[in-house]
Amino acid sequence: MPSDPTKRIASWNTKFNTERVKAILDEKRPDMLTGFSAATMSQYTTDTEVRQVCDAAGVSIIQLPFYLDFGREMWRLKRTGLSGSAMAEETAVLIGKWVARGLTQAVLETIRTQVFDVAAPAP
Repeated sequence: MPSDPTKRIASWNTKFNTERVKAILDEKRPDMLTGFSAATMSQYTTDTEVRQVCDAAGVSIIQLPFYLDFGREMWRLKRTGLSGSAMAEETAVLIGKWVARGLTQAVLETIRTQVFDVAAPAP
């Protein structure tokens, strides 16, 4: 049975009370800023390490953004807490995807190993 539209409108109006939303966000902001700052610094460090691997491998500057995208996908996987064989298998899928898009498998595997400390999946 559908709910009463008047009740739904009242519920929406209560939930989206801007003073209430602001008070909640003001309370959460310090922790949100701490988390965002930590994530930003972690991603910056990862990007720098990926650039170093790409520079050492002689990757063309035009292809660098794609390697950085691979690194960011790896970074997101690491942040989810994935590890061990599951991480190795997910990484193999990512490498396959980026090789299909024209990147060099050896460079991607070097990024996987040196930057993220992920081993190749077991056969």
